[in-house]
This record gives sequence, structure tokens and C-alpha cells, in this order.
Amino acid sequence: MLLEKIISISGKPGLFKLVSQLRNGFIIEDVTSKKKVSIGNSSQVSLLDNIAMFTFDKEVPLFEVFENIAKNYDYKEAIAHKSSDAELKEFMTASLPNYDTERVYASDIKKLAQWYNILQKAGYITPDSFVKAEPETLEGEAAEEVSIEKEAPKKAAPKAEKPATPKVKATAAAKAAPKSTHRKQG
Repeated sequence: MLLEKIISISGKPGLFKLVSQLRNGFIIEDVTSKKKVSIGNSSQVSLLDNIAMFTFDKEVPLFEVFENIAKNYDYKEAIAHKSSDAELKEFMTASLPNYDTERVYASDIKKLAQWYNILQKAGYITPDSFVKAEPETLEGEAAEEVSIEKEAPKKAAPKAEKPATPKVKATAAAKAAPKSTHRKQG
């Protein structure tokens, strides 16, 4: 799941995808309705990719919290953000067991549940969205060739030297000559 272009805008409900940049703002698209609008540079925007949740040990990226929620809810809609505080705390404990109960407020948990459900309805939450691309493994002769290349790296070709550019020195006579202050009339 790529959250790098998904944003939240202060004062606007929902989540948006950055489509393109303008000289004085951005074109955004509502993730659920797909309606495009423009916003100015003065809008307060938060990238979901830059948001993390506090635990007692560290900060956990929102992506990982969404992944935990998705697994707990079988990639379906989660608890409603308008649920009771007790239900929301239980939801948070299941999603991020070691969350910092003093620094993560009920309003944060409501927003988390709301954002998850918006992304789930918009098709961003799927089993494939959390699969990380693994490097391909080579087998047989191809693997041997790669390991040989690693052992004996190729020598880089020597850099061609640039010809020295001659430096022009001003003569003493040229330095001493007064500059003309007359302008040509024409």
C-alpha cells in the first residue's frame, strides 16, 4: 500500500490523493468519490506516510498499524470511528498492543479507525497492498556468475584527463589603463 501520496487536509473531512502540483497549490482527488479539486499552498496538509503512532518503545509508522488492523479484521471494514471510547481503546490495543496510552488520545484512535475504513472502502486495503517486494533469487549458473562478479569486481576505466584550459593573464599595461567614461552616441 502506498501512502506517500495520500493526505489529510485540516478542516476537510476524508482523505485525498495528491495528483499534481501547481504553481500556487496542488490538485487533489478524494479517495472515495474520485472528485478532483485544487487547494492552495496555505492549506494544512499531513502526509499519511509521515504519520506514526506512539508506543512505549518507539514510533510505529501508520502503514504498519493499518496492516495490523487489516489482519485483525480480515481486510474488511473495522470498528466505526463513532464507537464508544472503551470499544476504541480495545480496538487500539488489538491493533497496536504496546501503544502509549498517555500520548495516543481517543481522538487519535477515532481518526485511525476513520482513515482505515476510508482507505478500505476506496480499495487501498487488500492482502496484496501489504506485500513487500522481495529481491529475486537466482538459481544455478546465474547465481554462480553473480557471486563470481561480487568476488572480483571489475576495475573502473581510468578517467580521461581534461586538457588544461590556459589562463589568460592581464598585462600590467592593461591593468593600469584608465577606464573610459565616455559613451558612444549613436
